[in-house]
Amino acid sequence: MNLLIVDDSERFVRSARRLLEREGAVVATAATGAEAIAVAAALSVDVSLVDVQLGTESGPRVADALAARGLGGRILLISTRGADDLADLLAGSAAVGFVPKSDLSVAAIRAQAWR
Repeated sequence: MNLLIVDDSERFVRSARRLLEREGAVVATAATGAEAIAVAAALSVDVSLVDVQLGTESGPRVADALAARGLGGRILLISTRGADDLADLLAGSAAVGFVPKSDLSVAAIRAQAWR
């Protein structure tokens, strides 16, 4: 599975990349919405994992921008917060699901992206 992690936390990206690559995923990364669009346009991405809060950017807006361009494959939002706290954001976004950062795994991504 080809993944794109869109998150401005270098520490999180580093550990998530290691974890997901150990589970067999190919992982690309971006720290901003503009980078995400550029990377997704250049690569074949099955699933994009977009942090809800990207510094000053809105993760759901980045998800919407990717989807509007037909980029990023299936789009999931990720956060340290729980799904209950983010229900309104999820409902209004082009994202197809949500995975808490604490539960990140290839299995969790598959379960949410193709539910």
